[in-house]
Amino acid sequence: PAIRTVLSRAARAAVKRGVRPRKKTAITLAELEAMLATCDESLEGLRDRALLCFGFASGGRRRSEIAAADLRDLRRIGPQGYIYRLEHSKTQQAGVTASSTPDKPILDRAAQALENWLVAAGITEGPVFRRLWKQRLGPALSPAAVGEIVQRRARLAGLEGDFGGHSLRSGFVTEASRQGVPLPAIMAMTEHRAVSSVMGYFQTGGATDNPAARLLDDA
Repeated sequence: PAIRTVLSRAARAAVKRGVRPRKKTAITLAELEAMLATCDESLEGLRDRALLCFGFASGGRRRSEIAAADLRDLRRIGPQGYIYRLEHSKTQQAGVTASSTPDKPILDRAAQALENWLVAAGITEGPVFRRLWKQRLGPALSPAAVGEIVQRRARLAGLEGDFGGHSLRSGFVTEASRQGVPLPAIMAMTEHRAVSSVMGYFQTGGATDNPAARLLDDA
C-alpha cells in the first residue's frame, strides 16, 4: 500500500508538470489481422499466430500471463474451442477468488490457431508458448520475448506506432468497446476490478472517431 501511494503521488505530480503517461498503441482487429497475415506455416509462424490469437481472444492477456500459459490449465470444449483457466494474474496474485472469473474462452479462429501450433510442435504438457531453435522446442518464452514477438509482427505488417505486450490488452478493450460489448462482460474477460482501470486501456483513436461526437447526427 505504501508503494502504491508513492506511485500514485508521483503520477499526480507528473500530470501537474504536464507529463502525459505513454501508452502502447492498441492492437485492434484491423491491426491484428495485418499481423496475423505475416505469420506463415513454419513452426515460428504457427507459434506467433497462436500467441497473438490467444493473447487477444482470451481477454487481452498481459505478456506475463501469455508467457506463463501452461497446458495443464487448458481444456478442450467441443471441436472449436478451449477454456483457459487463469489461475494467477496481476489482479489476483493470490490465486482465484470468489469475485474472479478465471475461465477464459478461446473459440473459433483463435482455438484453431492454438490447436495448429500445439499439434505441429508436439506439445502435450508444460508451457504453451516456447522458444524455438530452428525446429527444436526450448523453454517457455519470457514476458520480454512475448513483447518482442508482438513488436516484430507489427513491424512486418508495416504498422506504425509504439507496440508492445500491452498492445493486445488495450486493443481488446478498445475493440470490444467499439463493438458495443457491455463493460461488465469486458471486465470479466480482462479481470479488471475497477471501471477506471479498464477504461484506462480504452483508446478511441482520433478525436473524430469517437461515436459520442456524433450524437447530433442521429437526432
